[in-house]
Amino acid sequence: MEDLIHIHKTFDKVVAIAAKIQNREFEGCVFKNCDFSNSDFSNNTFMECEFIDCNLSMMQVGNTSLQDVSFKNCKLLGIQFQSCNDFLFRVGFEECVLDYASLANKKMPKTKFVSCSMKEVTFIGANLTQSVFDHCNLENAIFNETQLAAVDFTTAANYKIDPQFNPMKKAKFATSGIMGLLEQYDITIE
Repeated sequence: MEDLIHIHKTFDKVVAIAAKIQNREFEGCVFKNCDFSNSDFSNNTFMECEFIDCNLSMMQVGNTSLQDVSFKNCKLLGIQFQSCNDFLFRVGFEECVLDYASLANKKMPKTKFVSCSMKEVTFIGANLTQSVFDHCNLENAIFNETQLAAVDFTTAANYKIDPQFNPMKKAKFATSGIMGLLEQYDITIE
């Protein structure tokens, strides 16, 4: 990873814990079974890349570009995605642990979150229009001033969302999740 530009490369079982890997460009690259936890990946560009079975927990991503990047079965604990570059920001998550991460103020319509643990994730000010939370655990996730129009929560669990502070026209919910929308009213539904 010493080169500045990497095109269509596969990085397998790379371990760079608490490393500083900056000012690099990765296009069409695949990262498998890598451990970049606590590393500083600021000012990098990832275009059409895949991360599979990687530990990226607490990775620093200041001014990093994530353009059409997918994460599958990855640990992404505490990553502050809000510090990523907004230009062409596009990500997808499948079977990932995103606990304590922040996606505050990110514009990410049509994003797919599939079978993810998203405990205490911050979505303050994010635009999630038409996104899907498919079998995701949203325990204590924070939604405030979050655009939730046409978002699909039908199989999501443990969310608490105040409709008064989050526009959610045409959002979809299962009847089992209704309490997550009414909790602030301190009512009982039997």
